[in-house]
Amino acid sequence: MNDSCSLSNRDCVPCKGGVPPLSEEQSGKLLAELHSDWQLIDNHHVERTFKFPNFAEALAFTNKVGDVAEQQGHHPDIELGWGRVKITLCTHKIKGLTESDFILAAKADAVL
Repeated sequence: MNDSCSLSNRDCVPCKGGVPPLSEEQSGKLLAELHSDWQLIDNHHVERTFKFPNFAEALAFTNKVGDVAEQQGHHPDIELGWGRVKITLCTHKIKGLTESDFILAAKADAVL
């Protein structure tokens, strides 16, 4: 992964619908810019599970990602458990992926 990932320096753009989701080729190119733990699932969503030594650190990370999501106006599904946080991103309005999903993924990585 490139630590100065250009995606993390960009802002999410709200999806108003009516646009096609990214093609598998487009998604693959953007995925290559993220940490290798991110997975592309059926070209519908991307997800990553972050590991932590305890619940408190997982919760703190969740809150930081939540703050970033609010600032960006783009909200992931977040699953919090003891020592882990799973983030799933897709643009529900178009039932697929947009560039903003990858931007927020990169911003989540930058929170670490």
